[in-house]
Amino acid sequence: MNHPHPATGDRPLVLLDEHAHAWSPKTARARFREGLTGPTAGVAAGHTQANLISVPADWAYDMLLFCIRNPQPCPVLDVTDAGSWTTVLADGADLRTDLPRYRVWRDGEPVDEPTDVRAYWRDDLVTFLIGCSFTFEWALAAAGVPIRHVEQGRNVPMYVTSRRCRPAGRLHGPMVVSMRPVPPAHLSAAIRESSLLPAVHGSPVHCGDPSALGVADLERPDFGDAVEFEPDDIPVFWACGVTPQAAVMASRPPFALTHAPGQMFLTDARDDQYRVG
Repeated sequence: MNHPHPATGDRPLVLLDEHAHAWSPKTARARFREGLTGPTAGVAAGHTQANLISVPADWAYDMLLFCIRNPQPCPVLDVTDAGSWTTVLADGADLRTDLPRYRVWRDGEPVDEPTDVRAYWRDDLVTFLIGCSFTFEWALAAAGVPIRHVEQGRNVPMYVTSRRCRPAGRLHGPMVVSMRPVPPAHLSAAIRESSLLPAVHGSPVHCGDPSALGVADLERPDFGDAVEFEPDDIPVFWACGVTPQAAVMASRPPFALTHAPGQMFLTDARDDQYRVG
């Protein structure tokens, strides 16, 4: 089922401006710093988006090893020094304020979803920025692949699967996937274009019957929103950067900060910097 805001229940997201695709990453970050929230699919066209997770330094090696052992759901783009809230991926950005919404975790449970985590910040936090599949959606769209959740103004649906990640130290848990309905005529293009961007999850992990991933009902995503299929659409599943949050829930570290699913960090990097051919 969907995971609601811990304090206010099923509070609707604030939809982003219809012109958000034309924003620069700097403009997007400034708008988020001012309090704008909502899914970032389609924002700042051509720029790389990233998942975020911050863990105490004594958990950072476990997290790094978890990412190295599970590179498809957890492709690392940058790792900060302990206590740092800056990244080489975005000049002048503040990782504590410049995402639309965050999640605060204590002992594996979400306790808050603020738009600013400065009040929760700790000097021992190490932040991992992990590639996001929103990045390759521009390549899919350019190849003619429809992006249903963008068309419908929804967050991408994400599902916890029965596939287990390779554990690392104290961290373990299932792989999370994002799903996009794809018409059969566009399936080869979707596979080809995403495979050229391995730093943002690469090619799909599964196409077709969701039960092969242990997903029982596409209408009930674990994160994000259900999307409507067109006739003959095939569900296509990509590894998802919410996987570290599933590891937090399973492994229960004492503290962590993450992005709220679907509400990503906008970097200054261009998508084509991560294209491999």
